[in-house]
Amino acid sequence: MTTLLCLLYAALCIVAFRLLRLPVNQWTLTTTVLGGVVLIGGIVIAMNYNHPFTTEARLYFYATPISPAVNGQVVDVPVAPNTHVKKGDVLFRLDPRPFEYALAHRKAALAKAQQDALERQAALKAANAAVDGARDSRDRAKDDYDRHATANARAGGKGDAPFSEAEVVNRRDLYLAAQSALASAAAQADQARLAANAQIGGIDTTVAQLEAEVARAEFDLEQSVYRAPTDGYAAQVFLHPGMMAVSLPLRPVMTFVHTDRRVFAAAFNQLSLQRVAAGDEAEISFAAVPGQVFRGTVKTVVETMATGQLEPSGTLLAPDDRQAPGRMITVIDLGEEVAAYNLPGGATAEVAVYTKSMAALAIIRRILLRMRAWENYLVFDR
Repeated sequence: MTTLLCLLYAALCIVAFRLLRLPVNQWTLTTTVLGGVVLIGGIVIAMNYNHPFTTEARLYFYATPISPAVNGQVVDVPVAPNTHVKKGDVLFRLDPRPFEYALAHRKAALAKAQQDALERQAALKAANAAVDGARDSRDRAKDDYDRHATANARAGGKGDAPFSEAEVVNRRDLYLAAQSALASAAAQADQARLAANAQIGGIDTTVAQLEAEVARAEFDLEQSVYRAPTDGYAAQVFLHPGMMAVSLPLRPVMTFVHTDRRVFAAAFNQLSLQRVAAGDEAEISFAAVPGQVFRGTVKTVVETMATGQLEPSGTLLAPDDRQAPGRMITVIDLGEEVAAYNLPGGATAEVAVYTKSMAALAIIRRILLRMRAWENYLVFDR
């Protein structure tokens, strides 16, 4: 921009001295040089502060490295490289048989666990019934023993006792045996109750565990078919049937480029952004569209810079690692007119932002930006 202003001022000087016949002497030359320095310097400083400009602007896109959630052998890759697909379209398939076998195994184990749970409930009912039966037997044995013992007690130990001592002892032993049988049945019932009531959320714990394993097996089977997460395309597809796809984040099998969202951002000098705010007007000149200037609006000014970022590390912070002053990132909303042009992700641009301060100088920035836009026609192959 400064070069263009100097060239314009030089052109004005040529017109003044050649066409308008301005006398050439030490006073006019000194005045011209000093006036140019003051004028151009003042314009540059005022524009940089109130209407900043940058050549570091780019159209950013989102890309996702694709790594399968499960390990398996690739059997089909229907997607073609750099071909647009819709959300949900198949990118590649893994051999589903290992996952189907695992799912069938889990379902069989779940069915058995459900049957075992029913059997434990039935065993609990049988144990409770056994307790009731043992209690009745105990009560009958106790009544029989009490009847014999009471009758002999009423006889007062005389020889006319209705029952012999052996019969009373036998009835007592039967009563004690029935009491022990009741205690044993109660213990078995408690054991059956613990086994039957081992539940979580009203579901048998073994059944709940196997239901979770079945759900995991179903998920693994679903993940054997990897689908496009959004609208976009797979770039540089080197995956082929027969290859092993491994669930390692550091070894993606392909890269998916999202086309549903792009971000246009520009990096400005820190001083240039003291007056820039959301809602300010912006103009953009893309190198891929020479001679055209597009309108935009400042969406947000990022409040942090990468040079100030601190992360936990085993290395102490060294000041010389951060000598670069850093630039402030500004996100800009592009107008609808840009959609008519084929701008690839990563396209570079030059951006000027017009604040509400010193609006009269904005016309100079607009003219200079359009001159830079026409310069984009000058492309020299290297």
